[in-house]
Amino acid sequence: MAYMDFLTAVHKSTTRDYLARVNEYPKAQAAALAKNWDVDYWDGSRHTGYGGYKYDGRWRPVADALANHYKLSRGSTVLDVGCGKGFLLYELTQAVPGLNVRGIDVSAYAIENAKPEVRPHLLAGTAAQLPFEADSFDLVISITTLHNLYCFDLFKALQEIERVSRKDKYICVESYRNESEKVNLLYWQLTCEMFCTPDEWQWWFDRAGYTGDHSFIYFE
Repeated sequence: MAYMDFLTAVHKSTTRDYLARVNEYPKAQAAALAKNWDVDYWDGSRHTGYGGYKYDGRWRPVADALANHYKLSRGSTVLDVGCGKGFLLYELTQAVPGLNVRGIDVSAYAIENAKPEVRPHLLAGTAAQLPFEADSFDLVISITTLHNLYCFDLFKALQEIERVSRKDKYICVESYRNESEKVNLLYWQLTCEMFCTPDEWQWWFDRAGYTGDHSFIYFE
């Protein structure tokens, strides 16, 4: 298991007003709407989610980095657990022509409104019960998804990712290193259930037998 940071640049490209997040709209109401994983979360107000999650090409550098690091080539198989609208999977197919991609997300809305080029390869489902055979994929990724699970489903999801991968795995989750980052995370998040320090995340990885790579994003 190695720490591999592919996401910080994308994460830091967004400017966040943490105080506005909790002062301009009832936070409990916003979180309740977000956790429906429907239009409010993906394409509604910024208060309840992304404020319109549109394709803008920002995931291409991440796709290139993943493809280069994990040596993906024509015929390689990749699964994205928590694929959303499939933007990263689409970029992976552009970075590596002939790549075989699959995606799964809890949001039926995201799948229905996914990038048309990859929509046929996506399905609605849960990370805790992946509908794939063991050793099905050369690379399994899960980016800013697993912290949205309760601990018992997180444990299952980590085991499932380990099970369906025959080679490489990469996970990125939210975390915090100090009280300032913890407060910012609490203010900003809408759907997070696992609030863990890096050491606590490592504890979960070890207990579940996860052997892949990982990284964290912080709300500085």
